[in-house]
Amino acid sequence: MGSESVSLGMDDIDSPTGGCTTHFASLLVERLEPLIEEWKDYPHLIRLNPNIPYRTRGNGGVCLNFTIDSNEIGEIIPLVTGMVQKYADLKYPNTNPGVAIVNGEIPSTLKSFSQKAVWRTVPKSLAFRIADEHQIDYFTHGNGRGLVGALAAIGHGLEGDHTYEYLAYRKMSETHEDRGVEKSSVETMNAKMGNRTFSNLDLTNDTMLIEPHGPDPVLYGIRGEEPQDVIEAASYIKSSQEIDRWMVFRTNQGTGEHLSHHFSIDELRPYMSASLTAEIVEAPHIISGGHAIFAVSDSKHSIQCAAYEPTGDFRWDVMKLRVGDKLTIHSGVRPQSHSYDITLNVEGMLINQLADHVEYSNPLCDHCNRRMKSAGKDKGFKCPHCGHREREHKKVEHHVPRELQLGYYLPRPGAQRHLTRPHSRVGKQNLFSTKLIEIWHNP
Repeated sequence: MGSESVSLGMDDIDSPTGGCTTHFASLLVERLEPLIEEWKDYPHLIRLNPNIPYRTRGNGGVCLNFTIDSNEIGEIIPLVTGMVQKYADLKYPNTNPGVAIVNGEIPSTLKSFSQKAVWRTVPKSLAFRIADEHQIDYFTHGNGRGLVGALAAIGHGLEGDHTYEYLAYRKMSETHEDRGVEKSSVETMNAKMGNRTFSNLDLTNDTMLIEPHGPDPVLYGIRGEEPQDVIEAASYIKSSQEIDRWMVFRTNQGTGEHLSHHFSIDELRPYMSASLTAEIVEAPHIISGGHAIFAVSDSKHSIQCAAYEPTGDFRWDVMKLRVGDKLTIHSGVRPQSHSYDITLNVEGMLINQLADHVEYSNPLCDHCNRRMKSAGKDKGFKCPHCGHREREHKKVEHHVPRELQLGYYLPRPGAQRHLTRPHSRVGKQNLFSTKLIEIWHNP
């Protein structure tokens, strides 16, 4: 029958007790290797809308793209299903694995579904309907929510901007031990690689960002612009735990893709990732918990915005905003609750225009050059030192220099989303996939 192109998607094969969908994908690559005629691309790691309340840890699905003998296709889902049942903690109530396989060309409906899943909520019922309409073979467990990520990973071809991630894994038997990544080696790597990699360190908190903290098998992950970059960067890293396996993924991390849709305030819906341009109408203030709260308007409607305490010093940039400032807000939409109206969770901001900051003071006395006081409504001013009065004097305007500048502001790196475009990637666009290098995974 010949060979056929296959896209194999998967999601939600992890739980708080351990496991990781990308680690599972690396095991699957090794298992499938003898059957594969050609790997068409690096495994795709697709980060989806980070504002979904029931998301998995990193909210990312994985897709493997390859060609295989047509006679072997029917064996793939049973093989993967068996591996999932052995690997995943299916007793955990919120582990809901989903696996799907598409032969040949990706349906346009599935591409559209994937684009939506990056920035808004998509019901799992839609995922099942698309799978059934296009006769897509799939496997799910639990409530079936993993099918959303599995299909979204298949439908996302990474035709636009993309980056790469090198993921090193430790042995499953060592996942409750300390990883022991040496901070000095990460600092060396960061200095050597420059802007070829990103989001390695949070200098604000003096912490590493490449090392996870949970009981999963990921030892560390390095994000960068090219496959060769992340592999080279990994050569500098030292850890007390040894690397059991590693793999390079092509991904939409660091692209800001979830914020590519621009809305007016009345178009916002809960859990959206959205950008909007508006003007400050209520100056920022700090509330209990350390969150910075302010309000904006797009001339027709207004909405509350919040820079939450974990964003660190970003809140102090927010506190420097003034009524009249115009900015583009990158945000997630938090739904209305008993205590709060619908609120924008601010992930970043582009300041487009700063209002004049004017302060007023009483005039100086013409006789003794000391500050005067008001003599009462419409009575001018009186000097408390020499008694001189002036009915015609007015308060003096002072134009205070703004502490902010026009430009792009982000929370500290440790508080940024996987999808957030960091400062080092502003203006960068990787639009062409790098061909597979000879060794892109091990074993």
